[in-house]
Amino acid sequence: MSAIRILLVDDNRGFLKSAALLLSESPRFIIVGEAHSGYEALEKTKTLHPDLVLVDLAMPEMNGLETTRRIKQNTAPPRVIILTLYDNAEYRTAAEIAGADGFVAKSGAGIHLCPLIHTLFKGNGPTRSEAHAPSTPDQTVEARSAKT
Repeated sequence: MSAIRILLVDDNRGFLKSAALLLSESPRFIIVGEAHSGYEALEKTKTLHPDLVLVDLAMPEMNGLETTRRIKQNTAPPRVIILTLYDNAEYRTAAEIAGADGFVAKSGAGIHLCPLIHTLFKGNGPTRSEAHAPSTPDQTVEARSAKT
């Protein structure tokens, strides 16, 4: 299996540090960069060519949904997972409409994020119905394939 190149996007530097620490536990994950805004994420996506972009939902200037929409407009875009403090059905639906390949509540990232990433990059990818990490910790991890 090849390495998964990841760009982290969040305006909270503390969360970026925590996410990098969590992802460093897997030798398959390589953090290729960080962005602190949606605009910076768009630029770094073009220059760093990540396989996956982890995007915070709530950021100033350009939120994670708009950032995801714009990333997904590129030719051969990376996969995108929305990370958020706001875990509800409305945001999950909005993330799917924006083109996100997955959705994870920050409160459950330690449990659900790595398995979701592995599922998204396994073989040809999961089916569309497997799109989100669960809202509750006792459900199984689901992942949805990228729009191609």
